[in-house]
Amino acid sequence: MTTPVPPAPRRPIRELPDELVSQIAAGEVVERPASVVRELVDNALDAGATLVTVRLMAGGVRAILVEDDGGGITPEELPLALKRHATSKIRSLEELEGVVTMGFRGEALAAIASVSDMSVLSRTHDAAHAQRLDARSGELAPAPRAVGTSIEVRELFFSTPARRKFLKSDTTELAHAVEAVKRHALARPDVGFAVWHEGKLTQQWRRAVHEQRMADVLGADFVSMSRAVDVQVGPMRVQGRIGLPEAARARTDQQYAYVNGRYVRDKVLTHAVRSAYEDVLHGQRQPAYVLFVDIDPTRVDVNVHPTKIEVRFRDSGEAYGAVRKAVESVLSVLGGAAPLASAATPASEWRAPQPRAGDEPHSGGGFRFAGLPPSANQQKLSLADLATLYRPEPGQPASASAAQEAPGRWSASASAPAAAPLPATEPATTGQDWPLGRALGQLAGVYVLAENAQGLVVVDMHAAHERIVYERLKAAANQATTLASQPLLIPATFAATLAEVATAETRHADLLTLGLDISALGPGRLAVRARPAALPDADPVELARSVLHELAETEQADAGRLIVRARDDILATMACHGAVRANRRLSLEEMNALLRQMEATARADQCNHGRPTWRQVTMKELDTLFLRGR
Repeated sequence: MTTPVPPAPRRPIRELPDELVSQIAAGEVVERPASVVRELVDNALDAGATLVTVRLMAGGVRAILVEDDGGGITPEELPLALKRHATSKIRSLEELEGVVTMGFRGEALAAIASVSDMSVLSRTHDAAHAQRLDARSGELAPAPRAVGTSIEVRELFFSTPARRKFLKSDTTELAHAVEAVKRHALARPDVGFAVWHEGKLTQQWRRAVHEQRMADVLGADFVSMSRAVDVQVGPMRVQGRIGLPEAARARTDQQYAYVNGRYVRDKVLTHAVRSAYEDVLHGQRQPAYVLFVDIDPTRVDVNVHPTKIEVRFRDSGEAYGAVRKAVESVLSVLGGAAPLASAATPASEWRAPQPRAGDEPHSGGGFRFAGLPPSANQQKLSLADLATLYRPEPGQPASASAAQEAPGRWSASASAPAAAPLPATEPATTGQDWPLGRALGQLAGVYVLAENAQGLVVVDMHAAHERIVYERLKAAANQATTLASQPLLIPATFAATLAEVATAETRHADLLTLGLDISALGPGRLAVRARPAALPDADPVELARSVLHELAETEQADAGRLIVRARDDILATMACHGAVRANRRLSLEEMNALLRQMEATARADQCNHGRPTWRQVTMKELDTLFLRGR
C-alpha cells in the first residue's frame, strides 16, 4: 500500500519583479544573437537610416554592435527607451490595427537589456554631442558620435546561463545573424548594409535598385533564372521575382515573402506559391522566389507573435488567391526559355551525339532529316490518331472548346475529352511573327530544330506535345462543376475525432462537391460511402482524413485542390502516353503545327514534370562557337 503524498504548501499570489518579467519576455523575443540583430535593425530602419552596420564577436554571443545614421534619440527619451512597453511607433488601438513600422511592441530593448550588458549611444541632428546610456546602471554621460544611434550588446544570456548553453557554434550563430540582415537587405535596397565579424568585413550591400540588390544578395544566377512579378489583384499588389522551374532547389533557402516590407513566414503565402508551381514542378523540388505583398495595413494583423515574423490576414482566401494568381500569371506566359548553357562551349570540346538505347541505326553524324521515310513502327501511330486514345462517348464534346459549352460531371476514364490532333497546315502568317520560328527539321528523332528572329530554337517534341495534351485535358475537365463519385459496395468506416465528426457534418455539401460522401455512423465513427471516381485506387479512409483535415484548417478551395491535384496526376499520365514519342518522324507541316500550338498553350516552357520543352540559341552564341567576327 503506497503512502499518500501530502499536498504541497500553498504559495501566495505575488506580483513578479520587473527584472523577472523582462527576462520572461526576453524568452519570447530573443532566441539567439540573430534575434537581437533583427530587432535592432528594425529600429534602425524605423529611425530613417540609410546605412546600417552590424559588428559581431563570436557570432554575436560575445558582442553585437548595430550602428545607423538615423534620426537618433533625445537625451530625455533615452532612459524611457529601455522600459517595457515604451515606444514611439504607436499611440492608440487604431494605430495598432494599421501598423506601418517594423517595430511597435516596445519590448525589444527592455528584453535584450535584461539578458545582456547593453548600452545605447545616440545623437540627434540638433544636439551638440551624443549621449551614452548604460542599461545596467542607468548612467547617462556625454560621448562623441555623429548623428544616429549605436546599440552595443555584450555577453548575451550572461544572466541566464541555461539559455546560453542552447546556442550553437559561433559559425552557426554568425550564419543566422547574416541571414537576418539579408532579409532586411532584400526589402530595403535604398539602404546600405554591412556585416563585420571579428574585425573582418563579411557581407556588404551598397544602395542599389531592387533588381541589382537581388543579384547582390542572392547571386546573378537567381536574377537570370527568374522572372519579374508585378500584378495587382483586388486590394493587393504582388511584386518581386519567381524562379524558373528548372532552377528549383532541394531546400527552401531561397524563399522570401514580405508583407508591407516585413519578412514573414506564413503558410497561406507558402501554399499559394507552391500550388502555382504544381503543374511545372513535381516531387520535392522547391521554387526560389522573392515576393513583396502590399496590402492595406488594416487588412493584416502583425500583432500575432512577439517576434513579429508571423501575420494573420483578415481574409486568408483573398491573400491566397492573389499570390497564386500573380505567380501563375507569370508561369503561364511563354516568356522564352533560358539560353543553352553549352552554347558557349568551345568547338574543340563538342562531341557528336551518341546513340540512345532503343534508337534505330542511322547515318549522318547523329542527325535525322524529316525527309527520310519513317520506319514500320513509326507508321503505326500518326499524330492524327491521338484522338482515338481518348475518344469521347456519343453525345459528349470532343475538344476543350466544345466542353466549355457543355459543363458537367468529370470522370477519369478513356472517354475523357481529348487533345485535338495537330493540324496538317500552317497558319497564314509570316515566320517573323512566330516566337518559336519556322521548323527546319528533326535531330536524332528527338528534337525539332527551328529558326526564329533570334537564331536557333531546339524543341523536345515529346515534352512539348505532352504539355499541350495535358493543358487541353485539364481545360475540358475543369468545366465540370462536381467531381464524379463512385459508391462503395461496403462503406469504409473509421474511428474519428470530435473535430473530424464536426467537420463532416458542417461541410457535408462541400465533401459531396469533391466526390466524397462521408456521414456519421455512430458516436466517434464516420463512414465513407463514396469516393471520387478519378481516384479508384486511393485509400478511402486516408483520403477522407486528409480532406477533413484540410477543410478544418484551411479554406474550402485549398481542400478542393487536394482532389484536383490527384486528378491532374491522372491527366498528366494520360498526356504522357498520348504525346508524340521519340523517334517518331514528323513532317515539316506537323513540326510547325507543334510550334504554333506551343505558342498558344499556357506553361509551354516546361513539361508536366518540370523539364524545359525548348531552348534558344542566339546568333551571337552561334557566332562564338565558330569564332566569327574575330
